[in-house]
Amino acid sequence: MQLIIGNKNYSSWSLRGWLALKAFNLPFEEIKLVLFSDTFHSELAKYSPVGKVPVLVDSDLSVWDSLSICEYLNENYLDGKGWPADKSKRAVARSVVADMHSGLFGIRNEMPMNCRARRHVELSNQAKKEVATLDALWTKLRAENAQNGGYLFGEFSLADAFFAPVIFRFKTYGIALSAAASDYQTTMLAHPAMQEWLNDAIAETDVYAASETGEAV
Repeated sequence: MQLIIGNKNYSSWSLRGWLALKAFNLPFEEIKLVLFSDTFHSELAKYSPVGKVPVLVDSDLSVWDSLSICEYLNENYLDGKGWPADKSKRAVARSVVADMHSGLFGIRNEMPMNCRARRHVELSNQAKKEVATLDALWTKLRAENAQNGGYLFGEFSLADAFFAPVIFRFKTYGIALSAAASDYQTTMLAHPAMQEWLNDAIAETDVYAASETGEAV
């Protein structure tokens, strides 16, 4: 398999697909394109008709959109183990992922992913509300599944892969979290694949001004 991604420092959606492959030890070739470069869209057109990353290429099949990629991997390579084994927990995991996939616009717009930075931003009421909602959600899920591991549903799942960019965002912008949510953030940041992504992001030299939001701290 090949995974086409954008810059690791900035591309939140790329992280989701990449982490799904890495965390479950699936072999793949990483192809990184420079976001917003003159050749980005022409290079991406070789793999996908939609002009967005990530794209998973498996033989003669191209799969785009992070959620579709994760479901494809779950069905074809993970024997269903990407989601919780319990049917009820699996439904909840898919629900929170779908909600994240189509929402959190305050967080996305006001806190663009910028892994290597430490910045301060003044959040809108909408973004603050979204932060509080996630804090409560993470706290609840970890409390319900703590006996099985440190992730949202015990063992690492695709739900964790989807919240990974938010974990980096909260670190970048110094977002205060409750004790339980902070513990979850710490667990995620310590994951070897998250550390690998972060180290690669720090090593990048490309700068996308629109994502350099806020004041450096």
